[in-house]
Amino acid sequence: MQLTLSIPALLFPAISLTMLAYNARYLAIAALIRQLHKQFEESSSSPLKRQIQQLRKRLGIIKNMQASAIVSFLLSAVTMFLIYVEQDILANVIFGISLVFLMVSLFLSLIEVQLSTKALSIQLNNMEK
Repeated sequence: MQLTLSIPALLFPAISLTMLAYNARYLAIAALIRQLHKQFEESSSSPLKRQIQQLRKRLGIIKNMQASAIVSFLLSAVTMFLIYVEQDILANVIFGISLVFLMVSLFLSLIEVQLSTKALSIQLNNMEK
């Protein structure tokens, strides 16, 4: 397959939107952590400790999601440069690696969504008691 400048360029808007979504998740979790910290200082309850531990895990996953997306974005730019300087074989390899990092980022996003849904389900179960 002949790799042209337009193919890696197609990833730019997709990765940018993905990173915006990841950043929104990060900001939402950061706000929740601050809120829970205030509650924890007042009550030191065990369920709050578990929620904070779960949020710490989710925060780590989001950090890795963002890092993978950034590496994918960077490698797409490198691919475009390599196409420009007519290093087609290397450009194909780097572009493939870029796609792998994008898939890793999306897979981590799936894991984070699963953890988020599980946490909400636990919260709803606690409210029904």
